[in-house]
Amino acid sequence: MTKKKMITIAVAVIAVVAVAGLLIPRILGGNKDEIVAEVPPAVSVVKPENRSIQLSSELIGTIEPDSIVYVTPLGNGEITNVGVQTGDMVTAGQLLCVIDTKQVESSKITAETARVSYEDAKKNLDRMTVLYQAGDVAEADYQSLVDKVQLAKLQYDNAKIGYNIQLESSQVTAPISGKVESFNVKAHDMVAPSTVLCVISGEGGKAVNFYVPERIVNGLKTGDTIKVEKNGTDRAATITEVSTMIDQASGLFKVKASIPDGNTLATGTSVKLYVVSQKADNVLTVPVDSVYYEGGNPFIYTYADGKLKKNAVTVGLADDSFMEVKEGITTDDQVVATWTSELYDGSEVTLSDGSSKENQTTEETASESKTETEGTALETSGSAQ
Repeated sequence: MTKKKMITIAVAVIAVVAVAGLLIPRILGGNKDEIVAEVPPAVSVVKPENRSIQLSSELIGTIEPDSIVYVTPLGNGEITNVGVQTGDMVTAGQLLCVIDTKQVESSKITAETARVSYEDAKKNLDRMTVLYQAGDVAEADYQSLVDKVQLAKLQYDNAKIGYNIQLESSQVTAPISGKVESFNVKAHDMVAPSTVLCVISGEGGKAVNFYVPERIVNGLKTGDTIKVEKNGTDRAATITEVSTMIDQASGLFKVKASIPDGNTLATGTSVKLYVVSQKADNVLTVPVDSVYYEGGNPFIYTYADGKLKKNAVTVGLADDSFMEVKEGITTDDQVVATWTSELYDGSEVTLSDGSSKENQTTEETASESKTETEGTALETSGSAQ
């Protein structure tokens, strides 16, 4: 057998095998083709709701008395006597310490000298008044004496004021009633107007001081309630002061809140604070998981008549569960709350169990109505025949 005949036979065998491969399945299985129907994805929907959203920030604050006074001297001098110590309870006006200002005696002498001069001038005027009334003293001379008495009185009054100031400077008294939180001086210490002699906390509750950035301070106002936590115990505090000027040391805004039942909190200790930093009241919201982004732009899918619609929206404040929607949807829309890769604008979907029963009922009623209409039409056609 030639080589050419062998090639021809091999080609014929391959052709027969290929034909057999096509015909045998048809003979054994018939001509029935299996058709698989594509099922639309199932989604759940929710109605947008009006609610309030607020965001809280955790901060650290420092406990101090609700009312507190830092006592400083009015002048320079040496501490000669100390009347209290740290931890003492004092009343307003109680003597705290005595300072030798070296000027008390001098101002006292000045005041006494001015008093004597005034009294002498007044006595001389009284004598001259009798002579003046008798016509023995000229009008001009008498008026000069009157002016001297008035000047002497002014000098005496001014000297008394100076003496009282020096006396007040030397005797430091408590400006309020309360507890001496700290007393920083002792006998023979030299002090100046910049020296803090002691710190007195007023009677009553405690307060907490804390600092916040501009982002948070804009949402705080006096009268707001915040939560204070210490050792697992929560207390309510009310904001009493909100600074409108940045603290130079911290670069933040100082805020103070009163804690009525904070007497057990030690002055100077740190506590946790929870303040509402941002809030939106009675706004339209949807679950945060129903908001998607494309190129940084938010959008929401809504359901209607078996299809999806892609809605560009404007969003606002959001917490862990809900997001504010300012524009793009209404309370009547059905918002898709589930996600699949098959969602797109105009895609056909079905509703999952328990989702928008009202919509499902409407579709079922429409389907039943259509069936009844078709049945009536067939009966009418049969009667006509």
